[in-house]
Amino acid sequence: MSPLALTALIFGIMLLLMAIRTPIAISMFAAGAIGYVLQAGWLPLAYFLNTQSFARFASYDLSVIPLFILMGHFATQGGLSRALFEFASAVMSRFRGGLAMASVMACAAFGAICGSSVATAATITSVALPEMKRHGYSGRLATGTLAAGGTLGILVPPSVPLIIYAILAEQNIAKVFAAAMIPGIIAMVGYMIAIAIYVRLVPGHAPDRDDDDAPKLTLAAVRGVTPIAIIFLLVFGGIYGGFFTPTEGSAVGAAATFVAALLKREITWPKFKHCFYATAEGSAMIFMIFLGADLMNAALALTQVPAQLASVVGSWGLSPVAVVSAILLFYVVLGAVMDELSMILLTIPIFFPMVMGLDFGMPSESVAIWFGIMVLMTVGFGLLAPPVGLNVYIVNGMARDIPIGESYRGVMPFLASDVIRTLLLLFFPPISLWVVQFVG
Repeated sequence: MSPLALTALIFGIMLLLMAIRTPIAISMFAAGAIGYVLQAGWLPLAYFLNTQSFARFASYDLSVIPLFILMGHFATQGGLSRALFEFASAVMSRFRGGLAMASVMACAAFGAICGSSVATAATITSVALPEMKRHGYSGRLATGTLAAGGTLGILVPPSVPLIIYAILAEQNIAKVFAAAMIPGIIAMVGYMIAIAIYVRLVPGHAPDRDDDDAPKLTLAAVRGVTPIAIIFLLVFGGIYGGFFTPTEGSAVGAAATFVAALLKREITWPKFKHCFYATAEGSAMIFMIFLGADLMNAALALTQVPAQLASVVGSWGLSPVAVVSAILLFYVVLGAVMDELSMILLTIPIFFPMVMGLDFGMPSESVAIWFGIMVLMTVGFGLLAPPVGLNVYIVNGMARDIPIGESYRGVMPFLASDVIRTLLLLFFPPISLWVVQFVG
């Protein structure tokens, strides 16, 4: 069997297994195992699994993943989301579409202590959706806003996909986090501008004013978000101040979030146990995807097709920006069948060396960090775009009276904002790299 045919077989097996609802980790593992055995045999496969499993999971850097996940669960179960939404509502209530804008702000702030797109969307939706309905927002605008706002959970650091990218690309996690800060702010502001334009161009989806019955900016509202601000400053101030590493910062953040949840008196014993169970489930899922992706990438490496693909692309004489644009378009298509973690784990070992071989006129570290931010933004696009859009399904599942078609229409203004932001950062990399220069 030719290398190209074998590569097609590996991907075909993976997609077939995914189509019959086999977990993605198992789909990649099975496809990779079959491809590896066909090329090297059973004994080399057993040796690979014996050595690679330990080499992958013995990495100290991986401990940052369960700790940031635990931090997010403490924030979710501790009732910190309601305080965020009430504060944001009080600040934005005087604007038309203010509650929708407040939802975006709350998603961005919650993402700074959560790191998960799905968790951010689900948590803020549980608080914001009833309020938006009560104030007369259409189901289209409400669900579209919350689905889009949820994607900020993986763009605003700390972000689990960002951590995984940094580990795969062997980049400094603190610098990757720093590079995501300005794009995260641009994403939040872009979504708020999209809301402001939409409620004026398409009347009837939001009330003229929200401030008649919206929360007021009081000392209690400020006091409610103070613990969240302290956690953010403690974690990132400690990391960038050189007091501790990102891994140590994740432990400090988890402990601080737990204390904040205790002070709010919303973390019961069942919720406390749920945080650890959910962290164990999420971490196990991620680590299994790691192993499946490692095996599949090893099988693809044996075919030599990724290396040949890189040389072929190089021989085309395309500009580096054109190559990256094609990769990002591929991520948009791939987002219809895979989640963000699987996409990153499967494709980065293939695309990263290809991108690093191109001349962007920047230091290699800057190229690696910038490419990671571009990939993450495109992955976020896949969380919204039809025909799948995981965030749309999550939010729509919590608003069963709203047809999913309405939710898809609701995310269109935000997808337009995503396109503009992606093009801006694609052609002007210094926007995302400016903060990195201040990180030692």
